[in-house]
Amino acid sequence: MTDEPRLSAQDMIEHLAPVLSLRVRIRAVAALLSGVGGAVFVGTLWWSEPGPLPGRTHVAFALFTVFCLAWAAYGGWLLTRRVPLFAADRVIAAWIGLAASLATTALVTVVAVQRGTGAGPALAVGGLFVAVALALALRAHARRAALLRRMHELTGREER
Repeated sequence: MTDEPRLSAQDMIEHLAPVLSLRVRIRAVAALLSGVGGAVFVGTLWWSEPGPLPGRTHVAFALFTVFCLAWAAYGGWLLTRRVPLFAADRVIAAWIGLAASLATTALVTVVAVQRGTGAGPALAVGGLFVAVALALALRAHARRAALLRRMHELTGREER
């Protein structure tokens, strides 16, 4: 027998190395760089337009810039985490993707209706993207719930 006390599962979790895995760090850097790069690219396009733009074009540029900044913020947030996330990063990424899909589908549909080309194709393609984003969000929530359930089983604490 050893003289060291046995650590509970919660103590083991708290003593994990405070470093993200290489895969998560690569994902975080990719999200940060692509978000900043996208925001700079879209902002430069928006700023450098030679003439006045229609209102819906301003809305589209602003929307794409906001989504790029959201991905950059997500990447920065993920890089600063030093605790086990229990798939919270996947849930946040899924919600950003779902919001981007819904907003882009709505914008493209409005533009299609205003142009008189019909909303069918825009809704079909946008609906496909929304469905995939929703499936990924549901999968991320299920994974997080399973990890939290397992943690509660190991620590012996009741679920809240």
